[in-house]
Amino acid sequence: MRPQGTRCGRSLAYSAGVRWSRSFIPTLREDPAGAEAASHRLLLRGGFVRQLMAGSYALLPLGQRVASKIEGIVREEMLRIGGQEFSLPSLHPAELWQRTGRLEIPEIFRLRDRRGAELCLAMTHEEVFTWLARELRSWRSLPQLWFQFQNKYRDEERPKSGLLRVREFLMKDSYSFDLDAAGLDRQFESHLTAYRRIFERCGLEALAVQASSGAMGGSESVEFMVPTGAGEDWIASCAACGYTANIEKAASLLPPLADPPGPPRPEPFPTPGIRSIAALAEFPGGVPAERQIKTLVYVLDGRPALLLLRGDHELVEAKLTDGAGCAELRPATEAEIRALLGAGPGSLGAVGVSQCPVYADAALRGRRNLTTGANRDGEHLRGVDLERDIAVGQWLDLRRVGEGEACPACEAPLRLIKAVEVGHIFKLGTRYSEALGASLPGESGAPQPLQMGSYGIGIGRALAAVAEAHHDADGILWPVNVAPHEAVVSVLNTRDVGVSETGERLYEALLAAGVDAILDDRDERPGVKFRDAELVGIPWRLSVGPKGLATGQVELFRRRGGRRREVPVERAAGILAESVLEERR
Repeated sequence: MRPQGTRCGRSLAYSAGVRWSRSFIPTLREDPAGAEAASHRLLLRGGFVRQLMAGSYALLPLGQRVASKIEGIVREEMLRIGGQEFSLPSLHPAELWQRTGRLEIPEIFRLRDRRGAELCLAMTHEEVFTWLARELRSWRSLPQLWFQFQNKYRDEERPKSGLLRVREFLMKDSYSFDLDAAGLDRQFESHLTAYRRIFERCGLEALAVQASSGAMGGSESVEFMVPTGAGEDWIASCAACGYTANIEKAASLLPPLADPPGPPRPEPFPTPGIRSIAALAEFPGGVPAERQIKTLVYVLDGRPALLLLRGDHELVEAKLTDGAGCAELRPATEAEIRALLGAGPGSLGAVGVSQCPVYADAALRGRRNLTTGANRDGEHLRGVDLERDIAVGQWLDLRRVGEGEACPACEAPLRLIKAVEVGHIFKLGTRYSEALGASLPGESGAPQPLQMGSYGIGIGRALAAVAEAHHDADGILWPVNVAPHEAVVSVLNTRDVGVSETGERLYEALLAAGVDAILDDRDERPGVKFRDAELVGIPWRLSVGPKGLATGQVELFRRRGGRRREVPVERAAGILAESVLEERR
């Protein structure tokens, strides 16, 4: 077991000691206004962070200690699987991002220098690591695994929930380079294993779920998700077989619907003032939502397209991005819709449409005698047969799965769970290496683009996720491995010389035993000291007071579970050190 004074070469100067009276720990008695997520509220109250502006947070000393310990765990596990550590710039020439087609991503911060050169702030580092990989000279040097801890910048539309969604954050990003897909598969699996160890050591029960690759691209990706009510993501999970997927990727089985025979051709009927699926279902002679076709108009890479779903189903835009292979998408404006189809939203349909591609959700396949808009305001069509009346260009999985729908693997009911993403790993293949010219001669001598993987963990988000997962009404319950301090020695009467000297001796003994301890030597009431220690979430506490010392005892308190017991003064440091060492394992 590595001594607590150093973690992977990054010293936290534990041996010098830390005294509460000289530390900057600005705890708050009341919950801050606007802090809804538990982690946001408690990290502010406990003096771990302060907000500079929306999506921008300063880590104060306690927050930095937790982040450094998480970083140390991540570094250990990356070195364990053969990683080499780099440190790359966060300011990039825009030209690299242009070559990979990612410069127009809305979240990128873009700027120009005084000479007019276009630059961007890194939201990730695929481009620059691939640029460096061009210096690899022989296939014999592969595989390569490179990683770094570096700040990332994303112009989030809605930063919220403290450290869970920010515009600047520290990230561990790693990149693998191989000559063939089999090598990429091995690196992907080694990261799966390493990430499971990382999150377990941090005290997180992270689920590995199938996920969309989004703007990163590639053939496969897996997210690590921690269930929490503060999460912005949803995952579909099957308790019976273990199937788990992000809602952006999740599939389910639907019970078949029997459609009665319809007319030989679509029949128009007036629907004045009807502009929604729900309104048409309630309209006299209307049809239920599951027998309607919902028609949406989107602009994909600058071109309009129609999307068809069952009336009671929701579109998942990430599924459209993946299925249609587009880099950019957005809903069309009403003006664009009218120019394309001649009607406004609520009266749209795909019958007879040939001027743009039509994508239909697979749940509509084989359906007949359905109702859809007629592309004339205030009019719909009944008796629509998908195969007969609509020129579907591509059938895709576009819909959002619902609670209780059948698992695609075993048909047991699916549960939908809110979660926060703490890690994401991607098989990128040759997307970036082809765009940036990173190739090597293979064994045959012919140049081959490098097979690449990308793997990320947000350190601040992991910190917040631990606080979300481990807290109670009194504050945070940090696991020992990531706690800002493993133990606090609380001197309950600093004016009593015997009490103060005993507290000092116990504190020094804990430091000598390798325990990351802090001495609470403030001239405050015991209740204030106890409340602060519990709010901050220090796992263990030794309380030294005159009453206990009169009988040669001090109180040992375990924050998680609230267990208290009296222990002999001469054995207290040893007992606590053994407990801490046991928990570290």
